[in-house]
Amino acid sequence: MLNKKTQYAFQALMYLAEHKDDGPLLIAEIAKKKKIPLKFLENILLELRKAGILESKKGKGGGYFIKQTALNTPLSDIIRKIEGPIAMLPCASLYFYERCKNCDEKHCGLHDTMVQVRDATLKVLENNTITDLVKK
Repeated sequence: MLNKKTQYAFQALMYLAEHKDDGPLLIAEIAKKKKIPLKFLENILLELRKAGILESKKGKGGGYFIKQTALNTPLSDIIRKIEGPIAMLPCASLYFYERCKNCDEKHCGLHDTMVQVRDATLKVLENNTITDLVKK
């Protein structure tokens, strides 16, 4: 399940993508239009800027805007940057793997099932981008 932070990140990214030709947008505008708490959104946008998805401009006419290249970033990459692993179990994760205690992965039906869930989820998330979300 996506946490609130990731849901808000996607709402802000979609808004920025829809208004990409309007220049930098103020955080307050995004927060008001998408009904996201301002302070929470500030932290999210800063994190997305540090992750290379957004850029910002200071001063008059400043604000945040989405990088052109980020429009085609797979949703899976954005989720990983905001909340970490996509897999439901650490032993099924591709990038955040951790062995489960007291578990033999070679003979664990739960592990095998969660790998299938991860793969099915990744198939969708890796083949959709912010641009795809805006089009739908």
